[in-house]
Amino acid sequence: MLIREATAADWPAIWPFFHTIVAAGETYTYPRDIDEETARGTWLLAPPGRTVVAVDDSGTVLGTAKMNPNHMGGASHIASASFMVAPECGGRGVGRALGEHVLGWARAEGYRAMQFNAVVETNTGAVALWKSLGFQIMTTLPEGFLHPTEGYVGLHIMYQQL
Repeated sequence: MLIREATAADWPAIWPFFHTIVAAGETYTYPRDIDEETARGTWLLAPPGRTVVAVDDSGTVLGTAKMNPNHMGGASHIASASFMVAPECGGRGVGRALGEHVLGWARAEGYRAMQFNAVVETNTGAVALWKSLGFQIMTTLPEGFLHPTEGYVGLHIMYQQL
């Protein structure tokens, strides 16, 4: 798999799984009915942010990640990131490859740490992946997320010093 900069031409491949994942309402705090234009503007970032795609040998988009400063000003030395893997590509190491790529980017750009602001606690695969890559749960906001089948569940804030 190759991880490369995302371009506007990648959006038609990203949007179907982005839409499916967000509409399911299980893992992201985006509005479940987010429209395509808003989603595109939210995901395809301009510098200092960056968006990448993971593609296979045939150029098929398997997943995507966006990375950016977590805050501005005096807190801009902390990075953040978000990830989406096409559901049919789960379990193939795409999320891990994207996570490792993003951490490498953050280190190379001089960030001192990376923080994930809202990891839904029932997203156990993501929580396990981030822990395996060195993140720790700093705190959990009780009932911070309304899951469509589980009701109110916690939102983890996860952190890794770089």
